[in-house]
Amino acid sequence: MDFDLNSKIIIDFKPVSPKYGNLFNGRNPLEVACRLERTHILGLSVVTENEYFGGSLNLLRSIVKKVKLPVLRKDFIKTKDDLHVTLDCGATGVLLICSMTPNIVELHEHALEIGLKPVVEVHTLEEMQLAKDIDAKIIGINNKDITNLEKDAGTVDLTLDLIKTAPKNVFIISESGIDNRIDAQKAIDNGANAVLVGTAFWQGRFHLFDQ
Repeated sequence: MDFDLNSKIIIDFKPVSPKYGNLFNGRNPLEVACRLERTHILGLSVVTENEYFGGSLNLLRSIVKKVKLPVLRKDFIKTKDDLHVTLDCGATGVLLICSMTPNIVELHEHALEIGLKPVVEVHTLEEMQLAKDIDAKIIGINNKDITNLEKDAGTVDLTLDLIKTAPKNVFIISESGIDNRIDAQKAIDNGANAVLVGTAFWQGRFHLFDQ
């Protein structure tokens, strides 16, 4: 079961949590990325937003150069130029957050045009409907509220509720609030195709190797 579960895991490289503070704690993210690649996980995501999450485009570029895994860029994407920068950095996909992206229809279409895989992030029923309306093929269900910088106590239970309303034949990622491997398995058992884990991995609650 562990190998199958690993193949559905995306590990989030988020240097800082607005709720918990520094997550890397002196660890070299490039070394961690290389070790993760050997665990046969599905991919990585890299936060590039700097003000609240401590990320950077340099971190994204460095990780993309180090591993052959698919890499998703996570940020508050606003413009087509942001999409081209994402592509130039070597990312495979880009996160488009329904609650933070007024022009999500335009950006979703343009991402597809230039060869990026857009992951449309939802947190509510209304946002799930928007994802349906734009014919999103990859939907991320964020168990926490990004408009509050994910400081709430969201859990995988939100995925279990919203996934019932998801369109058929789409790839569903359960994001955030995945505290351990039991949570991850619960999301997968209830229809998620993958889980994105960040804080719990860096804090040592979600084990893939000795950290």
